[in-house]
Amino acid sequence: MAKAPVLTPRADDFPRWYQDLISKAELADNGPVRGTMVIRPYGYGLWERMQQEMDARIKEAGAQNAYFPLFIPQSYLTKEAEHVEGFAPELAVVTHAGGKELDEPVVVRPTSETIVNDYFSKWVQSYRDLPLLINQWANVVRWEMRPRVFLRTTEFLWQEGHTAHATYEDARDYAAHIHEKVYADFMVNVLGIDVVLGRKTPRERFAGAVNTLTLEAMMGDGKALQMGTSHELGQNFAKAFNTRYLSREGREELVWQTSWGSSTRMVGGLIMSHGDDSGLRVPPRLAPVQAVVLAIKGDDAVLAKVHEIGDRLKAAGVRVRVDDRTDTPFGRRAVDWELKGVPVRIEVGPRDLENGTAMLARRIPGGKEPVAIDSLVRLLPAVLEEDQALLLTQSRERRESRTSEVSTIGEAIEAAVAGGWARIPWATLGEEGEAELAAHAVTVRCLVAEDGSVPGSDDAPGNVAVVARAY
Repeated sequence: MAKAPVLTPRADDFPRWYQDLISKAELADNGPVRGTMVIRPYGYGLWERMQQEMDARIKEAGAQNAYFPLFIPQSYLTKEAEHVEGFAPELAVVTHAGGKELDEPVVVRPTSETIVNDYFSKWVQSYRDLPLLINQWANVVRWEMRPRVFLRTTEFLWQEGHTAHATYEDARDYAAHIHEKVYADFMVNVLGIDVVLGRKTPRERFAGAVNTLTLEAMMGDGKALQMGTSHELGQNFAKAFNTRYLSREGREELVWQTSWGSSTRMVGGLIMSHGDDSGLRVPPRLAPVQAVVLAIKGDDAVLAKVHEIGDRLKAAGVRVRVDDRTDTPFGRRAVDWELKGVPVRIEVGPRDLENGTAMLARRIPGGKEPVAIDSLVRLLPAVLEEDQALLLTQSRERRESRTSEVSTIGEAIEAAVAGGWARIPWATLGEEGEAELAAHAVTVRCLVAEDGSVPGSDDAPGNVAVVARAY
């Protein structure tokens, strides 16, 4: 009788496979309030590594971390009309606290443009205070009608950057820098996910922004996922909050601003980009555990050797875990680590010791082979880099093979409904065509220039719309 698979096969039911993996790999659970989630230690370890890599890049871009309150006066959101209209359906509002009705309701932070600007208007006095570059790591609440763990939850974790600049050009260039040098660099070189950098259409733009730059990735089922966004806010919030500075020439000027964010949605993107029917596959540069050394049996010599190998790998800079839980069957432990997507397993038993070898199991390409124990420290860094590169190659090949060049709106809809992406000239599609796509649950993920770069305007000649169904 065939053994039942640990996970629902992706080809049978991709959403069920996703939920199975989150549960079996011990990444997260549903929270007690609809739409919330409890992130378990292994899942949070992935987020911590994302934080570390992103935080280093954000600081390299000149931004400093700060923290702003979770509760925002409701009146703040009403100051910028597009902003409040865009977020109104998602707001959680507190009307009672301390046993009585509040004089003014407060909103649980959906994003922080309004409260940040209230303080920017106090902190910015002259051109010497600019640019002001702030980032915060926090939680936000957006009431979600169709929740899915990591992808769409009522409360999620993120970083949100907020900046003020003296000129439009400086703000525009900083938003582009975050888009390319922080977000794209991290997603491509650490997450191993091939992202398309583009510009949102006015219909898809962030509420209150004059331009939104996005990074779109194709998931394993061909749908798109927005992995992060960087917004040019123009002077919309500066006008609403009177955020001004005294220029070198002695004139009072409004600042120009940006905001940008990425969230725990990236964990969902990681799962759906790299996971297979055996579980998660974690890119080595991201992995909290790059290698696990498993004792096959509770033999004293074997236990001593796995700890020795672990110490040597740790000293060489490998993030390593020693699994000496020999009271748990070896097969079960191997499956658990495979589900968690640890890039390399090093398996050691009595027979291996006799031969001076260990069994090296590689999660990303698959396969096992015996290697000399004494060569592990030398071999492993190259193996990890090779596997990192393979994930990016597979991500890129998937997107390229499942993206169609089309010339009509009907063809674009057909490609997206079939589980792929389509590229269509924006001049052919236009805003009317975009509305037609929406009737089929298809959206314009972004606009790109003919050469694949980010266009300088919505209507630049040669703009191409990338369309897909999306999470």
